[in-house]
Amino acid sequence: MFLDLDETKKLDIQKNKGNFLIEFQVKNVASERIATQKILSVIGECLDHFGPGCVSVQKILHARCPLVRFSHQASGFQCDLTTNNRIAMKSSELLYIYGSLDARVRALVCSVRCWARAHSLTSSIPGAWITNFSLTVMVIFFLQRRSPPILPTLDTLMTLADEEDECVIEGNNCTFIRDLNKIKPLENTESLEVLLKEFFEYFGNFAFNKNSINIRQGREQNKPDSSPLHIQNPFETSLNISKNVNQSQLQRFVELARESAWVLQQEEAAAPCPPSKQPWGLAALLLPSIAQNKKVQKKLPSERIKSLLESVKNNIARSATHT
Repeated sequence: MFLDLDETKKLDIQKNKGNFLIEFQVKNVASERIATQKILSVIGECLDHFGPGCVSVQKILHARCPLVRFSHQASGFQCDLTTNNRIAMKSSELLYIYGSLDARVRALVCSVRCWARAHSLTSSIPGAWITNFSLTVMVIFFLQRRSPPILPTLDTLMTLADEEDECVIEGNNCTFIRDLNKIKPLENTESLEVLLKEFFEYFGNFAFNKNSINIRQGREQNKPDSSPLHIQNPFETSLNISKNVNQSQLQRFVELARESAWVLQQEEAAAPCPPSKQPWGLAALLLPSIAQNKKVQKKLPSERIKSLLESVKNNIARSATHT
């Protein structure tokens, strides 16, 4: 949710009350960011003390985009409340448009996000993890790269836009076509199974060390900075939406992607055989990582060696006693 304070500037804030003229003003502060932090702090206190069903209120005011996070008991929803965050709203609208263009988009996004959560690649706690938004943009980029493509680039959606679709927010061009009927369907008939396997293969071999992900143009570009993972913000193009991701988390993602591609390839090769009772398809990808099992297996030989050494010592001790 976001509170659009810009809209209040268009309202008549002068009210007559009897013989008095009441005017509502916000005190001058050093910057708009500080004003936002103060407003959200007050809202957070109100929600905490008076919001019906609002619990676990957190005021995260020093984030790049200050917010108040809380849970709503009646609906079970977790909410992030920001102010004047219209670009984020346009980003959500863009994801809705992409998800509506082809039935495979939402299914693939859901599968990848479920896979990432099962392997702790994502987390509800802020940190160095890949976010769900980053994963969704990666899926969109992958579908733009198919031959033929499944999704159009953001630049293509911009060229199809009408005058009523034009939108510029804080100097950022956020224009794109919003009428789905004016977007021509693309002729790609690949199955979801194929797309899931190809997604893992594509990003398991992606040159993250030098290339950036850009859904505006739908092609790989040279990274403008040294961040391990660089995904260009669709509208604020100078920003990297995955700047928080560190090298170790990216490496885990790559290893798990390669492993998952291998699992799906093995299943594809054994397709004529009847399925066993073992999990297969997406369910198999949600099991504990093979890489983790390998780490356990590596410890087994050392344990065996220890037991052998112990038995040797015992035998030597017995021999010495008999002698």
